[in-house]
Amino acid sequence: MKKRLTAPFLSADDLSALRDLRTGDSVLLSGVIYTARDAAHQRLLGLLAKGEALPFDLRGAAIYYCGPTPAPPGRPVGSIGPTTSYRMDSFAPALYERGLAASIGKGPRGAAVKEALCQSGGVYFAATGGAAALLASCVKEAKLIAFPDLGPEAVYELKVEDFPLLVATDAQGGDLY
Repeated sequence: MKKRLTAPFLSADDLSALRDLRTGDSVLLSGVIYTARDAAHQRLLGLLAKGEALPFDLRGAAIYYCGPTPAPPGRPVGSIGPTTSYRMDSFAPALYERGLAASIGKGPRGAAVKEALCQSGGVYFAATGGAAALLASCVKEAKLIAFPDLGPEAVYELKVEDFPLLVATDAQGGDLY
């Protein structure tokens, strides 16, 4: 059975639902998520190091490791497949420490990220690689919110509906990989 969740995860019930997830659970995620890849993560951490505000609130947020392709006519985004998550491992613990609730990508995570998930109650979701067109059909709106000079690697706010995910690493340390 697929579990339905809505991001951001701000209420006590939302956070409890995340902590109750187990590795292997199927999830349909709706609500608002943010895209960010390597270069955007480096800039986000740079802003935090300077004490500056981020372009979105990390509290309860979900970040999708992807770079949307240009939108065809009538669609908010083109293909939107996940990128390899371990490239964000050096950035992720600091973001989870500051309130990030979930990340979405593909592939295994390192020990520091798994520890950050256990400490924060966060979750790492896997999106199916090779299914970028299907994932794009779940995106209802997309808005560029930061770092436009990064092109498709800029930060976008996405409104998604029934975005299919699998719990890859749960808040108890369970790991699909």
